[in-house]
Amino acid sequence: MVDIQLNATINGRNVSRAAKPHLRLLDFLRDDLNLTGNKEGCGAGECGTCSVFVDGVLMKSCLMPVAKAQGAQVDTIESLAKSGEMSVLQKAFHKAGASQCGYCIPGMVMAATAALRANPFADREEIKERLGGNICRCTGYQKIFDAVELARDVQNGRVPATALLETDTADGDVIGKNVRRIDAPSKVSGRLKYAGDMIMPGMLHVQVLRSPHPHARIVSIDTTAALAMEGVESVITSADVPGQDGFGVFVHDQPIMARDKVRYVGEAIAAVAAEDALTAKRAVAAIKIVYEPLPPVFDPDEAMQPGAAIVHDYAPDNITKHIPIRVGDVEAGFAQSDLVIEESYSTQAIEHAYLEPEAGLAYVDHDDVVTVVSPSQNITHHRHMLARIIAKPISKVRFIMSPVGGGFGGKEDMIYQGMLALLAMKTMRPVRLVYTREESIISTAKRHPSRTTLRMGVMKDGRIRALAMRMVCDGGAYGLSTEGVMRKAAILAAGPYAIPNVRIDTYGIYTNNTPSGAFRSFGALQTQFATESQLDIIAERLGMDPFELRRINAMRDGATTHTKQKIGSVSLMRALEATEQASGWEAGAPTVRGPTRGDLNHDDVRPSVTLGTRFTDSANQEAAE
Repeated sequence: MVDIQLNATINGRNVSRAAKPHLRLLDFLRDDLNLTGNKEGCGAGECGTCSVFVDGVLMKSCLMPVAKAQGAQVDTIESLAKSGEMSVLQKAFHKAGASQCGYCIPGMVMAATAALRANPFADREEIKERLGGNICRCTGYQKIFDAVELARDVQNGRVPATALLETDTADGDVIGKNVRRIDAPSKVSGRLKYAGDMIMPGMLHVQVLRSPHPHARIVSIDTTAALAMEGVESVITSADVPGQDGFGVFVHDQPIMARDKVRYVGEAIAAVAAEDALTAKRAVAAIKIVYEPLPPVFDPDEAMQPGAAIVHDYAPDNITKHIPIRVGDVEAGFAQSDLVIEESYSTQAIEHAYLEPEAGLAYVDHDDVVTVVSPSQNITHHRHMLARIIAKPISKVRFIMSPVGGGFGGKEDMIYQGMLALLAMKTMRPVRLVYTREESIISTAKRHPSRTTLRMGVMKDGRIRALAMRMVCDGGAYGLSTEGVMRKAAILAAGPYAIPNVRIDTYGIYTNNTPSGAFRSFGALQTQFATESQLDIIAERLGMDPFELRRINAMRDGATTHTKQKIGSVSLMRALEATEQASGWEAGAPTVRGPTRGDLNHDDVRPSVTLGTRFTDSANQEAAE
């Protein structure tokens, strides 16, 4: 592959350099020129993190071959802050608090700059439209739009430039005030280095071989051809682990690479360290593996049945964790109720979609300390697990938390750090791994999909007498955070309501699906979706205002939960009142009901309830007792 000679003006300077013809402009800027302010979030032109100006036109550099930049003028985020002085837009982003994790912000600033160049008087709707090609996962975009409007008004003289410098607090006066983020300047200027931006002298590049099978025995692994390739320094498998191979948040059931068998599509089997990423990819393709396919199980309910494929030998029923809670006499509570409703609810797996794909760098320092740099959300736990895996004392293991370009709980798991540590130990050179978006989606944890059956009994005045809930969650191939998710789901299943009779069962189940893990409000989201939906249905059936139904059953100060926690202060009533006012809800207004199982089968309209009549409603049918 013959190099091309690229001649271009980049950030105002003439650049003449040989470049590999397969490179994208993004690769050339980041890897050859170390201009890492522009990021790679998707590699498909969808997220906008890689935005640059080419001859004054906003472009997605991940879609542009480097040869297309021949003779062009290219400007990156680094060009906007002249001699360290931020542009008006960058200052406005700082002032408005428009950066959170910061990973999308350089691309967002570039798009906003293009928007105001195109129309210096753009209104908010036009700003939204012009920023439409840029994604942010941390914010609701409002502060980003605020920042662009502020910059617009400063540039047009409507607002004095001093507004960009004003602070909202006096010294020491920060509680309840908008305080500027001290890390915002590095984010809006592109100077902040995430793990995938970091380089070290002599650094090797890592690629991972992943399983194409959901469940299979590994008969043999032949790495001979890969190791013989020029530029390949090391190939590792589970056979290279010197200590106790296993990690996880609650149960250490996951090897750093598949050991003996694979349990989901995308599971790591081998890792290669080479002089460049392309060589590492070729070496991965040269590894030969013989598999013996095993019966997979994909449905959590089926996984609990006798005869189902067993994912882990220690759990022959495929149950990762079952949390049972019993309070009072549930059946007696149902018998006392005027209305008993049973419904089923389900939630799906959800990808975290943080803008920064997983990345990490590892090296062995001069004191033989194995050091791992990554956006880990649980570095202390990772450090202890890694020490056991690589058979080193804890004093010889160090974790450094790099800036997290979005996590949401998804970077709590030690998925790839062990591979990096082993390769650094074997090669005695720094090694770096940067996931593609495809790797991130196929191999990392998702929100637990759930199926919930909820039965609730109430009196005609709205008082809840009994609640019975059974939730089954797909935990996927490994335990990760499943136990914690099941605990939190059970603890919060009844919501902030005083219910005298409660029966709750939450199950986390092993399957051969992608593992499930932590994701914002884990467990609580799945059960609260069911509980709150059920309350809306009950309010409609009772002809009662849904806010009033919640007030009747709300816990008050001094309440005791169904898990025996005494709560000193309960803010639910204030939250309900604020929500009611902010939503413009009128007490007694007709309840708008969402679809139930009956609605999905036919277009029936359920008859209204005659209060004082005790009956059971089980999804599609009603039977007077």
